[in-house]
Amino acid sequence: MATDLLEMTEEQREIRNLARDFALKEIAPYIADWDAKAYFEPSIVKKMGDLGFLGMLLPEEYDGLGVDTSTYLIALEEIAVVDASAAVLMSVHNSLPTQMILQFGDEAQRERFLKPMARGEMLGAFALSEPEAGSDAAALTTQAVRDGAAWVLNGTKSWVTSGSHAGAILAMARTDSRDDRKGARGIGTFIVTPDLPGFHVGKKEDKLGLRSSPTVQLNFDNLRVPTDNLLGDPSMGFIYAMQSLENGRLGIAAQAIGIARAALEAATAYAGERIQFKTPIREFQAIQFKLADMATRIAASRSLLHSAARAKDRGENVTQASSMAKLFASETAMFATNQAVQIFGGYGYVKDYPVERLFRDAKVTEIYEGTSEIQRIVIARELYASD
Repeated sequence: MATDLLEMTEEQREIRNLARDFALKEIAPYIADWDAKAYFEPSIVKKMGDLGFLGMLLPEEYDGLGVDTSTYLIALEEIAVVDASAAVLMSVHNSLPTQMILQFGDEAQRERFLKPMARGEMLGAFALSEPEAGSDAAALTTQAVRDGAAWVLNGTKSWVTSGSHAGAILAMARTDSRDDRKGARGIGTFIVTPDLPGFHVGKKEDKLGLRSSPTVQLNFDNLRVPTDNLLGDPSMGFIYAMQSLENGRLGIAAQAIGIARAALEAATAYAGERIQFKTPIREFQAIQFKLADMATRIAASRSLLHSAARAKDRGENVTQASSMAKLFASETAMFATNQAVQIFGGYGYVKDYPVERLFRDAKVTEIYEGTSEIQRIVIARELYASD
């Protein structure tokens, strides 16, 4: 499509085609049913792992593909064009738990967790938010107290993507005392596995969109986590999480672009088929303007995203760039899906056509891994960072 202005290497084209073929064969035939039933199909995890999609950013020594960030995002966008729910599984797994263990874990943790995670034998999740700590994530209250060879965790985590099926959950908890709170500097990150005593899966959220991606609460009731599962410094876990969210925001931007692209492709096809006043509606300037605006914003989103990805791979600070990409792409997804529903008219409002689902799926990209408001705050702060 004309919005695909990204120059790709031969390897990137092969991986893009592999992702597209996988999504069309293994996911597309079942999307409507899974969405209607809010059903998660566990078998797709191993299938994605077998193709390398769950270890794309991991080095080969940990059974990963070791590709650059742009290549990973190209594959993620292709998955998202077909199904945003599968894309968020892929994004969270690749961007957050695996990268945190790779960057901040010790070698024993890398060997124990990264290889099965790359192969799709162990799904990863990220547990930062709490019922009373969303955008103000540093206000979390889950407590971790050292007790011999274990840390004892008590608290509740919210909005955990894949939390009901994950084998390795990166959970943040306060390691400072209740009387000596150090804010962001008093939080540790723990690798929680579901077999540990005191681990409970709580409420499954009944969501507007991404309905085949399970989002749950996790309850820690005197959860005993071995000290070997502490990630790095017990006071630096929140800092690790914030650094990793830069990766996550790039992934969500790619997901949003995929949703927007699916909306554009559906609307373009429909506008050529739908006859009103004895002519295809694509001949009307009002429709042309909508399609043109959608295509332009998608191309701009992709440019922002891959500019940030290249900067990240060069080792540059991408705090602002990742927030810009996530902000613009997520708002593009909402714009494009809204325009697609409008082009479809009444048919866009019913579940017989895909744009209704795309519209629902798009909204969360403006919310999770940092709301649009938080992204604007981050961008503005970076403007003054050198003052």
